[in-house]
Amino acid sequence: MQTVHTPFAPAAIGPYSQAVKANGMVFTSGQIALDPETGAVVEGGIREQTTRICENLKAVLAAAGSSLEKVVKTTCFLADMADFAAFNEVYGSYFKGKPARSCVAVRTLPKNVLAEIEVIALCD
Repeated sequence: MQTVHTPFAPAAIGPYSQAVKANGMVFTSGQIALDPETGAVVEGGIREQTTRICENLKAVLAAAGSSLEKVVKTTCFLADMADFAAFNEVYGSYFKGKPARSCVAVRTLPKNVLAEIEVIALCD
C-alpha cells in the first residue's frame, strides 16, 4: 500500500491521505472545492465548485499514475439535490466513460461546500 500526495490538489485537512494505491487501484479521499494554492473554497456556485473538485481529482489521479478515464466508481455527495442537474452537467464533461456512481444528499459538507466526490480507479 502506498499513499499518494501532490501539491496540485489541496492538502488533506485531517488525518488522511489524498489517495492510497493498492493492488493496481487508487482510492481517493473525497475532494471538495478547495483551491490547491490558497486552500480557500472557490467562489461561485455548484458548477464552479464541481469544476474545481474534478480538477483536484485529476491531479490526485495523475500523481497516482491514473486518470479520470480509468475511474470505475465515484461516490458523490451534494449539500442540496436541487443542484443535481447542474452538478451532472459539469460531472459529465469530466467523466466521459460513465463510471458506476452513487450520488446522495447530505446535511453538511466540510467548509460548507456544495459537493464532494471520491473515486476508485485503475492505475498503472
